[in-house]
Amino acid sequence: MSIDPALLRRALRHVPTSVAVVTSVTDTGRPVGMTVGSFASASLEPPLVSFFAGCASATWPLIHATGRFCVNVLAAHQGDLGAAFAGSRADRFAGLTWSPGPLGSPVLDGVLAWLECELDSTYRVGDHHAVIGRVSSLEAREDVGPLVFHRGALAALG
Repeated sequence: MSIDPALLRRALRHVPTSVAVVTSVTDTGRPVGMTVGSFASASLEPPLVSFFAGCASATWPLIHATGRFCVNVLAAHQGDLGAAFAGSRADRFAGLTWSPGPLGSPVLDGVLAWLECELDSTYRVGDHHAVIGRVSSLEAREDVGPLVFHRGALAALG
């Protein structure tokens, strides 16, 4: 049985997903980042997280080449940040405040949580790359809810 991609997309819109911005700094010192809606825990022992990056992404190869990244889990009020890193804007960091994590990847101000990782492995899965990162440092807040993606729109929880 063949599944129509448009029908699959419509069905999957009903599954709420996380919204995170994955960031890194290239070897030339340029910060890069992209929005992902597929961030999840992969393992507690060892500490591994995962996300999917589209094969057509121009940003993913830049992040992959660094061997490290930071997953910035967006807070309920950061919908504009999620949209900015999802678009094709040339300088997605313009006007943003961030600080380097222990490995140097950008930690965006005000995020719900951040997890800085070393690249563990990647796997080609259809039109995406499954990315596994080994968490080396992290921080989380308890005073704000998350931003989620549901039915084609960003929504705040909590």
